[in-house]
Amino acid sequence: MRVPRRSVSSVILVVCVVLSLAAAGGPQDKAALTDTMFAAASVKPAVPVEAYPFSLKNVQLLDGPFKTAMERDLGYMLSLDNDRLLHMFRVTAGLPSTAEAYGGWEKADVELRGHTIGHFLSASALMFASTGDARVKAKADAVVAALAECQKAFGPSGYLSAFPETFFDRVESVRSVWAPYYTLHKIMAGLVDMFEYCDSRQALEVVEGMARWVKSRTDKSDRAHMERVLNFTEQGGMNEVLANLYAITGKADYLATARRFDERKYTEPLSHSVDKMKGEHVNSFIPNIIGAAREYEMTGEPVLRAIATFFWNEVTGARSFVTGGTSDNEAWESDPYQLYEELGRNSHESCCTYNMLKLTRHLFSWEAAAKYADYYERALWNGILPTQNPSDAMMMYYVPMLPGMFKTFMKPYDSFWCCTGTGMENHAKYGDSIYFQDGGGLFVNLFIASELDWKEKGVKVRQETRFPEEPKTTLIIGAAKPVALALRIRVPGWIAGVCSVKINGKRHEASASPSSYLTIARTWKNGDRIEVDLPMKLRLERLPDRPDVAAILYGPIVLAGALGGAEGLSEDKVYGKYGPEGDPVAVPKFDVKDNVPLEAWIKPVAGKPLTFRTEGAGKPNDVTLVPFYKLFGERYAIYWQLAEPPRRAR
Repeated sequence: MRVPRRSVSSVILVVCVVLSLAAAGGPQDKAALTDTMFAAASVKPAVPVEAYPFSLKNVQLLDGPFKTAMERDLGYMLSLDNDRLLHMFRVTAGLPSTAEAYGGWEKADVELRGHTIGHFLSASALMFASTGDARVKAKADAVVAALAECQKAFGPSGYLSAFPETFFDRVESVRSVWAPYYTLHKIMAGLVDMFEYCDSRQALEVVEGMARWVKSRTDKSDRAHMERVLNFTEQGGMNEVLANLYAITGKADYLATARRFDERKYTEPLSHSVDKMKGEHVNSFIPNIIGAAREYEMTGEPVLRAIATFFWNEVTGARSFVTGGTSDNEAWESDPYQLYEELGRNSHESCCTYNMLKLTRHLFSWEAAAKYADYYERALWNGILPTQNPSDAMMMYYVPMLPGMFKTFMKPYDSFWCCTGTGMENHAKYGDSIYFQDGGGLFVNLFIASELDWKEKGVKVRQETRFPEEPKTTLIIGAAKPVALALRIRVPGWIAGVCSVKINGKRHEASASPSSYLTIARTWKNGDRIEVDLPMKLRLERLPDRPDVAAILYGPIVLAGALGGAEGLSEDKVYGKYGPEGDPVAVPKFDVKDNVPLEAWIKPVAGKPLTFRTEGAGKPNDVTLVPFYKLFGERYAIYWQLAEPPRRAR
């Protein structure tokens, strides 16, 4: 989310809306394409679908780092006070309130106020689906009821926000205002999630009222004026949430209104496979493409798929760091494949990673290719899990890629940035892309300790693993009666050697290439065990524009150099800061020849899984390397200067 300092240029693409329903009887009629549609879709996808995600309600996390992070997040969410979150909604609606607004972006004089309550509702709905914790559902239900009261007090228009409707007058007259449609999107998305995961009919009624208001407001603008509105400020994922609402209700007006928020400045070059993203605000851009992806699913327009696919390939292939994150100072400040100058203290905005994972999930549904799961795994372990402080569950805004910096975090009740909100959601939904299904087969995409309950098949799959601390996972079948099923296990792109499999202790003679699926089709019985070896090795990933600068990974895990300096990281330097201030500390260089194997100068530390130490390579000193998701409370480096660039073919 951009702190207001510059506007985003954009124009709108208005296209005829083609409404089509999928033919009955195909797999697309038996399951929904996204969790937002999974249980209650009125309109099914108008496109072929290769894989369907399971609802969070069907996936339970088992002990491991993701479950631990989720439980920390739950504790923080339960600590939030409903009345403080609702204060400015009530004040703006003319209702009494004795509470005090929260700080940061929720303060009474901050124009983005109200966005957090949308994130809170989404996170609560996701958390309830993930855990079944009745406390978080009760808090969220109470918030929905209070919002309904506020909406009623605003009058019959359906308007609802923590700021007056005059903010939209300022948008439409291109006068300074901080992103009211962005905030509206967060509130609407939270209400949609409450309907989907918590069966809240009241939430659906409130969000439909808001959607009718959005339509009535935007209907006043002709195409040229709407272009100016979109050009002026962020809209978040307005096109996505309205398309989701269409899918739930079948009301065509919602899809037509969604299309009014498509930004042609973003999408037109992408439709011709052209990258004109330099200078654009990243977290304005990505949500609009997620909306395009959702609209493709609802309309079947091929150009929308082309836009989303080219964009994903370009961002992940030419504009992403080794962590899976992207952006510097909230923008793409360079041309594609030019990343060295992007290694900043304010790089890798967390919200961008959150949104890239949402987009990836859509694309995997259309084309069940392992490359999407490879990226998802990389970004989850290295771009999301590292952003939660294990000591207090606080979240990060920026994830500095500049060597020698340190992590900074929100304050629990005085920050409430965009990444606070997406952070609450991130750690509530770790179960949502571990498994997918295509009717007759199960995709195992992520190696996370968990249990899937595939009720339609009458089968449970329990994944027991300490991955990545151990390079393996075990799948255990639970079934009341034998079940025919094709088990599709991802063979990661980083695999070091052969992904070997044993079934009930006997070697299974099958193999698959890296970044593909090993498929085992058979009739499974209760208690069947599938043991999968996932050998890992050290490797470098060099910057495309500076091959003498590289990051070090072990399997999918980014290793960070632990540089110390904890004594200088006082609370006032670490908390309440978007990113670190001050100069980076000096970082060692690695004086190694290009043809020397990594194993010759990076050695495992005995008794410490995933921990390594350089030997005789670091100048002026060697460095201990640990998983980035485990490094907190000290300075670090992810990218390293190598003394000798790689040889280039002539």
